[in-house]
This record gives sequence, structure tokens and C-alpha cells, in this order.
Amino acid sequence: MKIVVCIKQVPDTAGGVKFKPDGTLDRAAMLAIMNPDDKAGLEAALRLKDQYGAEVTVITMGLPKADAILREALAMGADKAILITDRVLGGADTWATSSTIAAGIRNLEYDLIITGRQAIDGDTAQVGPQIAEHLGIPVISYAQDIKIDGDSVIVQRQFEDRYHILKAKMPCLLTALSELNEPRYMTPGGIWDAVEAETTVWGRADLPTLDDANIGLAGSPTKIAKASDKVRKGAGTVIPDLDPDSAAEAIKNTLLEKHII
Repeated sequence: MKIVVCIKQVPDTAGGVKFKPDGTLDRAAMLAIMNPDDKAGLEAALRLKDQYGAEVTVITMGLPKADAILREALAMGADKAILITDRVLGGADTWATSSTIAAGIRNLEYDLIITGRQAIDGDTAQVGPQIAEHLGIPVISYAQDIKIDGDSVIVQRQFEDRYHILKAKMPCLLTALSELNEPRYMTPGGIWDAVEAETTVWGRADLPTLDDANIGLAGSPTKIAKASDKVRKGAGTVIPDLDPDSAAEAIKNTLLEKHII
């Protein structure tokens, strides 16, 4: 079985968020980590490898420094790593990103593709399903448990206060929740091997099925009107000089007016 895991390097928000003048994230200026949902997807692939036997390939699109998360994935147990990077791909929205990654995956053999549910820098949850649409394969989102049954995958899909059990024939794509599992640590031997490992780097020229109309900022139908690193809170309403009973009554009346209670 061949499993492809899509991972993304995202800003470590603890280190602050920076924007370019055009409203896109200045990724080169920020500390970065592997997206948590993607790491859960990687762990799911590695557990399937442990249980059923599989070759796990990780693929990411980003700046050259995204090589760091590929080596982290190799140190955790992935077998191969691919970085898609090219200046013409910069500024991509979910459509352009999914188009580019799908073009990269078309260069590979795969039975199962696993992505994270969503990235913490965009929170759209669109890229995984869009990749499946580009490739013409089924998608099961919000996976909280994964099993293999012959040439099919059986998935518990999270749904509000319950879950669905869905079965799909491979090849198919799953999007994983960060709650799916607890990702393993890198091993000392794995870290050493990952440092020495060769990763594959693809540019625009290595993606023959990709349409130039669907890449980078120019090929992104979503445009950012405004971006901010913090949500500004309103000044609120201050009612001065109330005794405790009057203050409690004022709060209760406000909550009633807003139909909160």
C-alpha cells in the first residue's frame, strides 16, 4: 500500500504573526511548525504502515525552509519526502494550492491520501477536499478512526454529537482531526537518518499537468481585503458606582436583552 500525506509548514503563533503589504502572510519572517492536524494525519499513516505495511510519502508546498518539516516527518518514520517550491507558486489561495499539490500527487502512485482537516493559519478546511476533486477520487473528512479492509478504507467520521461509519474504495482521500491520535516523537536514530536523507524538490517545470492559470497569487480567485494579527475588541459598556446587587441585576438584564439567558 502506498500512502501520501500532505503536510504544511504553518506559523508558530507564539512567535507572532507578520504580514506583507499585499495582506499575505510573511512566512519567511516567522517561526514555523508542522500543522497539528497534518501531524495527526502523518501519525495515522505511520500506524497504518506499522499495522498493514505501507510506503509513506510526505509532500508539502512552500518556501525552501519547509524542508524542516519534511525531515521531521522522515525522523518520525516516513519513507520519502517531496517539497514543491517555486517563486511563481507564491501567494496561492486554497484553489491554487490544491491545484498545485494535486499536480504533484499525479506524479506519484498512491492508494490513500491523508491531509489534515485544516491548517491553523487559514482554517478553511478546503484544500484536502479540493485535492480529491482535482484527482477525481472520493473524500471522507473529519476522520477520527481509520481501518483498512482489503482495497477499501473504513472511517469513523466525526459529526457533532455522534459519528458516521463510512467505507470507500481506494484510492481515496481522508482529512484527519488533530484529535485522531497522539503523534509519536522523532527517534534519535530517525533524526540522524533524516539529516542525511535526500528529499525531492519539484518546481513548476516538474508539474506538467498544472495549468498556469491556476497557480500563485494571480491564479487565486480569493483576494484578501484586510488582514490583522489580532481581533480588536470593542470598548464595552461601563456602568459605574453600582453596589453588588445592582451590578448583578444589570448583568442579568443585559443577558436577557441579548437572549443569552
